[in-house]
Amino acid sequence: MASPIVIGATVGTAALGARYLMRAWQAFKARPVIPRARRFYPGGFEQVMTKREAALILGVREREVLQKIKEAHRRVMVANHPDAGGSDFLASKINEAKEILMKKTSAAGSVF
Repeated sequence: MASPIVIGATVGTAALGARYLMRAWQAFKARPVIPRARRFYPGGFEQVMTKREAALILGVREREVLQKIKEAHRRVMVANHPDAGGSDFLASKINEAKEILMKKTSAAGSVF
Protein backbone atom coordinates (compact mmCIF):
# COMPACT_ATOMS: atom_id res chain seq x y z
CA MET A 1 0.00 0.00 0.00
CA ALA A 2 2.84 2.42 0.75
CA SER A 3 4.50 1.69 -2.58
CA PRO A 4 1.84 3.38 -4.81
CA ILE A 5 1.81 6.45 -2.56
CA VAL A 6 5.60 6.79 -2.71
CA ILE A 7 5.59 6.33 -6.49
CA GLY A 8 2.80 8.92 -6.90
CA ALA A 9 4.63 11.45 -4.72
CA THR A 10 7.85 10.87 -6.65
CA VAL A 11 6.16 11.35 -10.03
CA GLY A 12 4.37 14.51 -8.79
CA THR A 13 7.60 15.96 -7.42
CA ALA A 14 9.42 15.20 -10.68
CA ALA A 15 6.65 16.89 -12.70
CA LEU A 16 6.69 20.01 -10.54
CA GLY A 17 10.49 20.12 -10.70
CA ALA A 18 10.46 19.82 -14.48
CA ARG A 19 7.85 22.60 -14.73
CA TYR A 20 10.00 24.85 -12.53
CA LEU A 21 13.10 24.16 -14.64
CA MET A 22 11.27 24.87 -17.92
CA ARG A 23 9.97 28.21 -16.63
CA ALA A 24 13.40 29.14 -15.28
CA TRP A 25 14.97 28.32 -18.66
CA GLN A 26 12.42 30.47 -20.51
CA ALA A 27 13.06 33.37 -18.12
CA PHE A 28 16.82 32.92 -18.63
CA LYS A 29 16.46 33.07 -22.43
CA ALA A 30 14.20 36.15 -22.26
CA ARG A 31 16.57 38.24 -20.08
CA PRO A 32 18.23 41.28 -21.68
CA VAL A 33 21.75 40.75 -22.97
CA ILE A 34 24.25 42.69 -20.89
CA PRO A 35 27.73 43.08 -22.39
CA ARG A 36 30.41 41.57 -20.22
CA ALA A 37 33.09 44.06 -21.22
CA ARG A 38 32.95 47.79 -21.70
CA ARG A 39 32.57 48.76 -25.32
CA PHE A 40 33.42 52.42 -24.95
CA TYR A 41 36.25 54.36 -23.41
CA PRO A 42 35.06 55.66 -20.01
CA GLY A 43 36.32 59.18 -20.72
CA GLY A 44 38.82 61.64 -19.35
CA PHE A 45 42.46 62.00 -20.29
CA GLU A 46 45.51 60.64 -18.52
CA GLN A 47 48.33 62.98 -17.41
CA VAL A 48 50.73 61.53 -19.98
CA MET A 49 49.09 60.14 -23.10
CA THR A 50 49.81 56.47 -23.75
CA LYS A 51 49.74 54.66 -27.07
CA ARG A 52 46.54 52.93 -26.03
CA GLU A 53 44.81 56.20 -25.22
CA ALA A 54 46.03 57.74 -28.49
CA ALA A 55 44.60 54.79 -30.42
CA LEU A 56 41.27 55.14 -28.60
CA ILE A 57 41.09 58.85 -29.38
CA LEU A 58 41.64 58.29 -33.10
CA GLY A 59 39.60 55.09 -33.23
CA VAL A 60 42.37 52.91 -34.70
CA ARG A 61 44.52 50.06 -33.48
CA GLU A 62 47.85 50.78 -31.82
CA ARG A 63 49.76 49.09 -34.65
CA GLU A 64 48.07 50.67 -37.63
CA VAL A 65 49.47 51.73 -41.01
CA LEU A 66 50.48 55.40 -41.39
CA GLN A 67 47.80 56.00 -44.00
CA LYS A 68 45.04 54.72 -41.68
CA ILE A 69 46.31 56.94 -38.85
CA LYS A 70 46.27 59.98 -41.16
CA GLU A 71 42.74 59.20 -42.36
CA ALA A 72 41.48 58.69 -38.81
CA HIS A 73 43.15 61.92 -37.68
CA ARG A 74 41.53 63.86 -40.50
CA ARG A 75 38.09 62.37 -39.80
CA VAL A 76 38.24 63.13 -36.06
CA MET A 77 39.78 66.56 -36.59
CA VAL A 78 37.08 67.61 -39.07
CA ALA A 79 34.44 66.71 -36.48
CA ASN A 80 36.22 68.56 -33.64
CA HIS A 81 38.04 71.45 -35.34
CA PRO A 82 38.05 74.70 -33.33
CA ASP A 83 37.03 76.75 -36.38
CA ALA A 84 33.92 74.61 -36.75
CA GLY A 85 32.84 75.01 -33.13
CA GLY A 86 35.07 72.36 -31.58
CA SER A 87 37.33 72.71 -28.59
CA ASP A 88 40.96 73.85 -28.69
CA PHE A 89 41.76 71.35 -25.96
CA LEU A 90 40.27 68.42 -27.89
CA ALA A 91 42.07 69.49 -31.05
CA SER A 92 45.38 69.54 -29.17
CA LYS A 93 44.70 66.07 -27.76
CA ILE A 94 43.83 64.75 -31.22
CA ASN A 95 47.05 66.16 -32.64
CA GLU A 96 49.03 64.73 -29.71
CA ALA A 97 47.47 61.30 -30.34
CA LYS A 98 48.48 61.47 -34.00
CA GLU A 99 52.05 62.42 -33.09
CA ILE A 100 52.37 59.56 -30.61
CA LEU A 101 51.06 56.97 -33.07
CA MET A 102 53.09 58.35 -36.00
CA LYS A 103 56.32 58.23 -33.99
CA LYS A 104 55.61 54.68 -32.90
CA THR A 105 54.73 53.54 -36.41
CA SER A 106 57.62 55.35 -38.12
CA ALA A 107 60.10 53.98 -35.56
CA ALA A 108 58.81 50.45 -36.16
CA GLY A 109 58.95 51.00 -39.92
CA SER A 110 62.56 52.19 -39.90
CA VAL A 111 63.79 49.04 -38.13
CA PHE A 112 62.80 46.86 -41.06
